[in-house]
Amino acid sequence: MFSHSSICRLARETSQATVYGTETTERILRYGAPVGCRIEHHPRLGRCMDRLRNLVAESSLTSSMATGTVVRADELSDSSGRFDRSWHAPSGGLYLALVWADTFLPEFSRLLPLATGIACCETVNSCGVDARIKWVNDVHVQGEKVAGILSEMLIGPDDERFHLIGIGINVNNTKFPEELQTKATGLRLLTGQYFDLDELCCLLLARLQWNFGLLCYAEQQMLAETHSEGDQRENLLLQRFRELSDTQGRTVQYGYDVQKKPLYRATAVDIDPEGGLIMRLEDGTLLTEYSGEILYLAGE
Repeated sequence: MFSHSSICRLARETSQATVYGTETTERILRYGAPVGCRIEHHPRLGRCMDRLRNLVAESSLTSSMATGTVVRADELSDSSGRFDRSWHAPSGGLYLALVWADTFLPEFSRLLPLATGIACCETVNSCGVDARIKWVNDVHVQGEKVAGILSEMLIGPDDERFHLIGIGINVNNTKFPEELQTKATGLRLLTGQYFDLDELCCLLLARLQWNFGLLCYAEQQMLAETHSEGDQRENLLLQRFRELSDTQGRTVQYGYDVQKKPLYRATAVDIDPEGGLIMRLEDGTLLTEYSGEILYLAGE
């Protein structure tokens, strides 16, 4: 099992020092360094998110929950995604959840799921595939889902607010239920290679350190009233999202639970500064949505 110091070292090795310069890079890395400060690794759990909730409740009795704490499991027996959809999580995948204290301003808090999606997509792409992000943060390869992210807000017993972020990546698992065989894929199926889950987990946490740190840095620059630099840093995070996403320009069906209750059809135009999806209706009206989900319409 890897250590927190190895995560930090890998984050530094894979950072964008040439873009930001040494001093700024070090600040970004310090902001994101809590990711992986504590890691629980279980052979089997019902849900990693539930274990995190228990840890938050237990920590309130003695101290505050350590932001960046990670719960990982080799397999999950009761996993679920958005809208209580089941998530196939047998042995061979990478499953974890982390907690991050909600100290962000609202406009930056909304970008945390996007930062998570970027980190997951970068991790998957490091394995030699061309993964893309579908807004908000599904990671897929040619329309088949390879990684999923679930973000929830938790208010602890002391009224502290926490982001709980669950991540599942299909890695070495090669068999899926019949209903998922045309919707899901895994890294071993895509590449024919077997991957070390510890190494991949370490890289994922390193990429989370960088992207969370970048988000924290953007907020601090804005609070310091260095608006031009702060806007540049924030836009670079969104620019990276645009580089990795294939949502812009697609015809989509939007809804809160779009599989059951689609609301309208539109064309995805762009991402706004707070991570909302800007869409154009057929009559030309522009709408921006900050929650819900989209389906790509086949052949369009």
